[in-house]
Amino acid sequence: MGLAFHKLIPLLAERHRVFAVDLRGFGDSGNGPGEYDSATSAEDLHLLIEQLDVGPVHLTGQDISGATVFRLATTHPQDVLSFIAIETGLPGFGVEALADITHGGAWYIGVLAAPGIPEMLLAGREREFLGQFAFSATSATPDASTDADIDEFVRSYARPDGWRGAIGLYRSMLREGSEIKALADAPGLTVPVLAVGAGGRSFTAATMTQAAAATEVSSVSLDGVGHYAAMEAPDELAKAILEFVGNVDAAQRF
Repeated sequence: MGLAFHKLIPLLAERHRVFAVDLRGFGDSGNGPGEYDSATSAEDLHLLIEQLDVGPVHLTGQDISGATVFRLATTHPQDVLSFIAIETGLPGFGVEALADITHGGAWYIGVLAAPGIPEMLLAGREREFLGQFAFSATSATPDASTDADIDEFVRSYARPDGWRGAIGLYRSMLREGSEIKALADAPGLTVPVLAVGAGGRSFTAATMTQAAAATEVSSVSLDGVGHYAAMEAPDELAKAILEFVGNVDAAQRF
C-alpha cells in the first residue's frame, strides 16, 4: 500500500514527481472479482504509466510487490529507468523459504495463500492482526506506526474482500518461481538496480545480485531499522534513493 510510504513521499517529491500506487486489491484500489497475481498487477502498472504518459520511471517496490515490479521492468523495459527494491525477495530466488515455518518462515503466508482461510480467520480481526502483530513483529523502532497509521491500514483491509490483493500476490509468489527465473534470464533486467536492506539483513542485495546479473546492482543497508523502512527511517531511505536516482539521471544526460 502507498500508505507505507507516506513519510517518504514528501521527501522524494521535493525533487521528483512521485506516484504512490496501490496495486489492485490494496488500499482503495478496486478489488472486485478477477485475477490478482503479479502478472496482472504488472500489466496494470504498465497501462497506468502509458495512460499517464510519464515513462520511463524510477520504479520502486517492497516486499510482496517484488514480483510485480520485476515483471514490469523485464517485460516492459521502455517503462523503466531504474529499479529500486526495498526489503524484497523474488520467487525463484529463495523468497518461497519465507513460507517454510519449519525453518523459521512466517505462518501467515500459508494462511493468506490457503483458499478461504484468510476470509475465515482475518476478516473482522484486521486490527488485531495488523496492530498487535504484523507491524510490531517487523518493526525495530518504537512507535514507527502511529494509531492513525494503523487505523488507515485497518480501514482498507476491512473493506469487503479487503484481503484480495494480498491473497493474490502471496498465492502467485508460491507458484511463479520458474516464470520469474525465466524472465531474469531473458530478457533480463537491464536497468541500474538499488537494493535496500534493513536491520542488517542482506537478502535483498543477494536476491537482486542473482536476479539482475546482467546489470549494475548497488546496495544500501539501513541498520537498526525494521522491515517497513520507509516508516521507520524515511530520511535515511530518501537520501539513498535520491543519490541513486540522481546518478542514474546524470548518466542519462551523457
